[in-house]
Amino acid sequence: MEPRSGRRLRSAEHLGPGGEDRIGALPDDLLVLVLARLGCVRAAVRTGVLAHRWRGLWARLRHVFFRDVPLPSLKGALKRIPCPPPAVSLLEIRIPMARGRKHRRAISQRLRILAAAIRSLLRAAARLDPEELVFVLPSDFICKYSPMFFLHLPPAAVNFLALHTLSLSGCIVGLDSLLSHCPRLRVLRLKFSDHGFHEDLKSFMSLHSASLQELSVEAENAYMDTVDLVAPQLKQLTVSLKAYGNLNISILAPSLEKLSWQWSYPFDVIKFGLWRTSKLRLQTAESQPELPSLHIHARVTSSVVHGEVENSMQEIEKHMIAKFSILELHLKTKGHVFGALVFHLLGMNRVFSRTRRLKVFLHRSMLKQECPQNCACDQPDWRSQTTSLTALEDVEIDGFEGYDHEIDFLKLIFKCAPMLKRMVVSLSHEVSSRDDGCTQIHNIFRDYSSVECYLNLSTGLVHGGDDCPST
Repeated sequence: MEPRSGRRLRSAEHLGPGGEDRIGALPDDLLVLVLARLGCVRAAVRTGVLAHRWRGLWARLRHVFFRDVPLPSLKGALKRIPCPPPAVSLLEIRIPMARGRKHRRAISQRLRILAAAIRSLLRAAARLDPEELVFVLPSDFICKYSPMFFLHLPPAAVNFLALHTLSLSGCIVGLDSLLSHCPRLRVLRLKFSDHGFHEDLKSFMSLHSASLQELSVEAENAYMDTVDLVAPQLKQLTVSLKAYGNLNISILAPSLEKLSWQWSYPFDVIKFGLWRTSKLRLQTAESQPELPSLHIHARVTSSVVHGEVENSMQEIEKHMIAKFSILELHLKTKGHVFGALVFHLLGMNRVFSRTRRLKVFLHRSMLKQECPQNCACDQPDWRSQTTSLTALEDVEIDGFEGYDHEIDFLKLIFKCAPMLKRMVVSLSHEVSSRDDGCTQIHNIFRDYSSVECYLNLSTGLVHGGDDCPST
C-alpha cells in the first residue's frame, strides 16, 4: 500500500490546501508559456490527454516546433492551428528520419510525390503567416542516387507575407521564385548537399533582393559557375561552395559588413607550375582590432602546367570581393621550393597594395621528401624579385626548416618590405637550434636591427638579437 500511497502523494504535489488544482487555476497565458518550454508541439498536445484544462492550448503557441511528426501527419497538424491572431512568431518543422520499410517506387515517382507533399505542407504553413520559418528535410528522404532535392514552386504556390527569416536544410528552392513569395525576407539560410552535379545549381546564386540583410549558403559538393548578387541592404554574407573554374562573380552589396567567403577547387584549375590552389577564403574580422584576411590553400602535384599562370591569377582575383589586410598561405610543399609561388601571389596588384600582415604555414609530408635538382618549382628568377611590398608590416612563417631556398625567401622578404616592423620565424620540430639554418636566420636578423625579430624554437621564443641557444 505504501508505494501506491507514495504515487498518490507525488501526483497531488501541485494541489493546494483542500485539494484545489493550483496549476490548473493559472491563467491561460501562463499555461501557454509552460507548453512553450516543452519545445515540441507533439508533447504540448499530449498534455491535453492528461488534463481537460490543457486541451487546445497548444494551438495558441507563438513558437511552434514540429520535431517528431511524420510528414503525412504534418499538414493536418498545421491545419489545427487557428489563423492569426495570435501570430506565429516561429514555425520550425523538422521531418523525422524515415522508419519501417522503404518505398519501392521509382526515383522520379518518389521525388514527385515528395515535392507535392512539401508544396502542400508549405501552403498549410503559409496560412499561419509566420515571421520565421525553419524547415529541415533529412537526407534519408532522398534516394542515394539523387541526393539533392530541388523544389520548384509554381507561381501561386505559397505567399509568406510576414516572413523575415527563412532557414532551409536538405532541399533547395529557386531563389528568384522564393523571394517573390517572401517580399519582406531579411534573413535567408540554406544548407544542402549535391553529389549529382545538379544543373539547376550552376546559376543558383543569382539573386536580386531589395530587402535581404543576411544570406548564408553552405553546401557540400555543390558546384556553381555563376554568382550574381544584387542586395543593397545585405550586411552579412556566408558562402561555402565549390567551383569547376572560370567562375563568374558579380556582387553589388554596398552595405556588407560581415563576410565569410569560401570556395573549394577540387580540380586542377588554378595552376602555377607544380602548384595547385585547392581552396580560397575571404574572411572579415570577427571583432576589433582583428583585420580581414584572405586565405589561400595550395599543394604540390606531380605534373607541370605551363602557360596557365595569368588565367590562374585572374581566377584568384575574382574572389577579392572585399578589402583585406592579412594574406594567409597554407602550403603543402612536399619538399618543393615555394618562393616563386609566394612572390607571384604577392606581386598581384590587390595583394601587395593591401597586405599588411603575411602568414605562411608550411605543411610538410609525413614522408621525408627532397626537391630534385633542376625541379620546375625552383624558377631561377624569383630570387631577383623587385616587388615593393610597401604595405607589409608583419610577417609570420611557420614550419621553417632552414633550407637554402627558405633562407633566400627570408632575405627577399626583408629586401622587398621597407616598412617591415615585425618578423617571427617558427622552426619545424625536426630542426635543431644547432643547425646551420638557425645560425643563418640569426645573421639575417642582425642585418635588420630596425625590425623586431623572433625565432620560435621548440624550446621557446628567442629574440632575434639573442644568440642561437645550444641544446
